[in-house]
Amino acid sequence: MFKARLYTVLMLFVLVLAVFAGTRVVSAASSGAGAQVSIRALQSAYSADQQVMVEVSISNPTARPVKVLRWFTPAGDVEEPLFAISQAGNAVAYTGAIYKRPAASAADYVTLKAGESLVRVVDLAASYDFSAGGDYTVRYDVKSFQLHSQGNGLWKSADRLASGDINIQVAGRAPALQSAIQPLGVTGSTSFTSCTTTQQNDLKAARTQASTYSIDALAYLNSNKTGSRYTTWFGIFDTGRYATAKSHFGAITGAMDTAAVSFDCKCKKAYYAYVYPNQPYKIYLCKVFWTAPLTGTDSKAGTLIHEMSHFTVVAGTDDFVYGQAGAKNLAITNPNNAVFNADNHEYFAENTPALP
Repeated sequence: MFKARLYTVLMLFVLVLAVFAGTRVVSAASSGAGAQVSIRALQSAYSADQQVMVEVSISNPTARPVKVLRWFTPAGDVEEPLFAISQAGNAVAYTGAIYKRPAASAADYVTLKAGESLVRVVDLAASYDFSAGGDYTVRYDVKSFQLHSQGNGLWKSADRLASGDINIQVAGRAPALQSAIQPLGVTGSTSFTSCTTTQQNDLKAARTQASTYSIDALAYLNSNKTGSRYTTWFGIFDTGRYATAKSHFGAITGAMDTAAVSFDCKCKKAYYAYVYPNQPYKIYLCKVFWTAPLTGTDSKAGTLIHEMSHFTVVAGTDDFVYGQAGAKNLAITNPNNAVFNADNHEYFAENTPALP
């Protein structure tokens, strides 16, 4: 009897240990659910003629594979504002490209195996304005609802990938990208770089249709309508957000109708288009743009509205999410971001399928 009881007690003890062991494994996995990032400067000070080089290391400390959306890594080119940089307490402007892309697919994610790291060296001066010179604080800091997954459902919060701060000294230099076209030109001219005759004709038609779209969108907002067309793309009615959307489309319409717009057709990436937000009004068209329809969802005309909204002198929008499903979800879960998301502006203007 004693042996039987002892055996039972021992078995219970083993089971308790197993449960706690299992709990520790789950807890460890949960605490390291995503990737981690660290940065280091290759030197402490940079002269005016030097590239401002930092090393980025994105690692997977977990025991399972981790996926990270490629756009928010320096795996290829720097295609997003990956860093938060400040000087004397003031945010440093990102001067790099902002893209319109198709909605994220599985192929757009970088997979890091357990213990694996992605290490790249990045020239900050190629994408940020170091014209002021002085002591700078740099942090890798990205946030996205789709950072670790395609996010086909409703998001409660965005995932964040952030490093600690580093401090560097950078001598002042001319901004990496200068505004080649003055804002709010009144000629309404259209110029082209490396565009075929067919492409030029497509772009002229797209700009005309984009103007029609933006005028219609502005008329809707000027009429103070708050129907499903508004709430689908910008969320529950709020006076401040409504005023923001109205001012954005006022600026988009003015620029689309009167600005001197320049189109560049050299891009071969599998994106729709991109712009440098501090270079109004030059728009770079990529491969997917040419296969898009003139009107309708993700159209040529809608793409031009998307890109026009990115310019700082127009609306200064961002790309929190891509695609209609993502834009609708964003309007529900985070309308403050929706009113600054370029695709939400595009889909509101395209209004396809039409909403009352």
